[in-house]
Amino acid sequence: MTRRLIIFDVDGTLVDSQRHILTAMDGAFGALGLSVPPRAQVLGIVGLSLPVAMAELAPEQDAQAQARLVAAYKDTFTAERAAALSPLYPGAAAALDALAQTDGVVLAIATGKSRRGLDHLVAAHGWDGRFASMQVADDHPSKPHPSMIAACLRDTGIAQAQAVMVGDTRFDMEMAQAAGVAGIGVSWGYHPAASLGPRVIDSFDALPGALAEIWGTA
Repeated sequence: MTRRLIIFDVDGTLVDSQRHILTAMDGAFGALGLSVPPRAQVLGIVGLSLPVAMAELAPEQDAQAQARLVAAYKDTFTAERAAALSPLYPGAAAALDALAQTDGVVLAIATGKSRRGLDHLVAAHGWDGRFASMQVADDHPSKPHPSMIAACLRDTGIAQAQAVMVGDTRFDMEMAQAAGVAGIGVSWGYHPAASLGPRVIDSFDALPGALAEIWGTA
């Protein structure tokens, strides 16, 4: 049986963490007495690692100030997360359940979240053991560098031709291309659907069909 790998982004793909992200960014910039970037600009950097994101949002600040922004963001986000769990997008839980029960399908994660943040999310949703590989920003260069996907392939022993990246940002799609795997964009996340390339789905119900098209199993 052919083994196939589906790698999911988290924020904006499985989980709607927009409120927590925006609140944490408000807290970070406010802590340093800086003007908060516009909402669209903040959502535009979702998917990047925090140091890269802060360099994009505050290019006029020196490295020390950007590091303080990162630390303040983490503190605020952790407090927000403790108060309320970010909700899953409609259909996400059912889609993961169905895929996990499909013979030959292996699931993985490639996210800009920290290890602590991802572990908290996985535990909260009862996903322990669900993903064969969980790659986080702590251990890799920022997306769109292909390092996270390469690690997922190594961990699972699955070939590039049998792997797909599912994400909501152009960074996810560029990462997939750089890693030599197919990409599926989702329209409900934080980047415009038009920036995600030719293969974009509007609901989790459409994911099986998109996967079948890629793998020729329709």
